[in-house]
Amino acid sequence: MLRQELIQRIPTDFDDNSKVWVFQSSRAFIEKEAKEIDEQLYQFYSQWESHGAPVKGWAKLLFRQFIVVLADDTKEMIGGCSTDGLMRQIKSIERQYDVNLFDPMMITFLIKEKAEMLPFSQVQYAIDKGYISRETLLFNNVVYTKKDLMEKWLVSLGESWLANRVTFI
Repeated sequence: MLRQELIQRIPTDFDDNSKVWVFQSSRAFIEKEAKEIDEQLYQFYSQWESHGAPVKGWAKLLFRQFIVVLADDTKEMIGGCSTDGLMRQIKSIERQYDVNLFDPMMITFLIKEKAEMLPFSQVQYAIDKGYISRETLLFNNVVYTKKDLMEKWLVSLGESWLANRVTFI
């Protein structure tokens, strides 16, 4: 169900090689915050430019916890200043809502259709206690293209980058 929801939300008119950034929040946003963030993201990407040319961009808060940004750079390359502008926007959201959007040590799993976060240091314990397994879906935030987002953002723990760092029972 969640994978289908993702497919329905991502714009279809972006090239499969469009750049993707995923920023995972240290907490889920409440509905009011989510609406405000989506509005801020819309204001950002509707005015996003690279070298004076408009960037074909899109950004949305998904599942109340992930800011996903797309930039179709098949016609116009995204420059460093454009990326810096995106990072300033993300940092602004961090400050405004008192969240961390850059913590690589928090891993989010899909458990009973809900995003559940675990510190990296507790993943093995969660496996040992049966809370998660090889089949548990993991949000793989290390995706770089729209195609990867659609195919590899939600993967089983056993097929993820984390699989060779843990021991399954």
